[in-house]
Amino acid sequence: MSPLAPAERATGAELAFRSVDELLTGFRSRDFSPSEVLDEILVRAERFAALKPFLTVDPDGARRAARLADDGYARGAQVPAPPLLGVPVTIKDLLRTEGLRTTRGSLLTADHVPDEDAPAVARLRAAGAVVVGKTNTSEGGWKGDAGNRLIGPSANPWDPRFTSGGSSGGAGVAAALGLGPIAVGTDGGGSVRIPAAYCGVVGYKPTFGRIPYHPPSPEGLSHIGPLTRTVADAATAVRHMAGYDPRDPTSVPGRGAVVPMPGRPLRIRMATSLGFATAGPEACAATRSAAAVLARAGHDVVERDLDLPDQLGTMMTLWAGHESVSYGADLDRVADRLDPGLLALIRYGRTLSAYDLAAAHADRAELRQRMREEMGAFDVLLTPTMPGTAFALGLDAPPEEAAADVVGLGWTPFTYLFNLTGQPAVSVPAGLSRAGLPLGIQLVGLLHRDGDVLATASDYEANRPWRPDYPGLDPHIDHPTEGDEGR
Repeated sequence: MSPLAPAERATGAELAFRSVDELLTGFRSRDFSPSEVLDEILVRAERFAALKPFLTVDPDGARRAARLADDGYARGAQVPAPPLLGVPVTIKDLLRTEGLRTTRGSLLTADHVPDEDAPAVARLRAAGAVVVGKTNTSEGGWKGDAGNRLIGPSANPWDPRFTSGGSSGGAGVAAALGLGPIAVGTDGGGSVRIPAAYCGVVGYKPTFGRIPYHPPSPEGLSHIGPLTRTVADAATAVRHMAGYDPRDPTSVPGRGAVVPMPGRPLRIRMATSLGFATAGPEACAATRSAAAVLARAGHDVVERDLDLPDQLGTMMTLWAGHESVSYGADLDRVADRLDPGLLALIRYGRTLSAYDLAAAHADRAELRQRMREEMGAFDVLLTPTMPGTAFALGLDAPPEEAAADVVGLGWTPFTYLFNLTGQPAVSVPAGLSRAGLPLGIQLVGLLHRDGDVLATASDYEANRPWRPDYPGLDPHIDHPTEGDEGR
């Protein structure tokens, strides 16, 4: 295919919202270049800066990488191109990036520049991806909002009066606003899936250990995963980040298992209640609508709620207990520079005993066995991602939770449950609330059966497309074209 004439070339917004495969096809055909795509993304990053998707943008480094990609495509078939050559990506600012500021959302590390990449980042760079910048996060990723004392919270692209969620909130905004097809996040209690649901994008938490995490997260809850606009891009991102790394002894070998497995009906259990928590009416309606879509697509869907004992105590003990070691004997010295909510969590963790922590690990093991039994006859569990829609910007959590002395995760039970079990889970957009804010549905699979989760999500996406009419100059996203379900 010959390059397009100037009048026929894709416009900036069209380029910004191309999928990974669409970008690669355009690069190879020379219809447009990596530098052209990057230029549009940098323009959009400036245009939507008030929503605070980034802690750090790296225009110089990104342009150097894009120009190298341009040269690679100019050489054509003479040199095999890396598989993601020229594809723009963003990285959550908890993950190390060599030579690029990594603040972790903290005043204490505001100027830290690592001398190595995290394994996931190194693999994306080796595949040819162009790192645009570091997306906003709460300090250390401690809460389900992306606010911090460096720049504040990331605002929701659908309505900036509301949060984007977190802690990968900047990544959610970046994915929604066309700032790259892949936004890499982390998820220790929902931090990929919460912003995915609130921002109307896909958020995929692979099976624990599929993507190596270094430095490791000692509580064994944190996963690395992408936020994207399509299920296929999420699968592609994980395929290039996955695989064993000796620095993370919990990481597992294998990359191909994240490819959706086509062609067979799956047994899907739909639950809007976990027993200890139930979703709100709009989230329940969206989930039942999704179940109907999947049934029409040929899957065997059964509605059967779970009846689990309350898991919040287990989650809070593991989370706060392991956070309690943060800053060691220096805690009092640095306390005034820490997010007050994080400080309260650390201090709560220091009130727990070894017995409390051991009991929580035992309860977690029992939960894993219970979930194996609950899913014994099923391939996939379908739930709401969140009980409701985004809460007000500037809060650490919904108002009733934000008022607590120690902010917990009781408001996001459908996400943290599957950090406790380590199962793969993906949040997919499922329409809008009456107030015009996105809703998400979550698909959860058996351990290491990521392909089933992605195949189900792909079928849902294909049968109920989510194609927002992305914006011109206004810093919001227009409502998508969709059917009546989930409205």
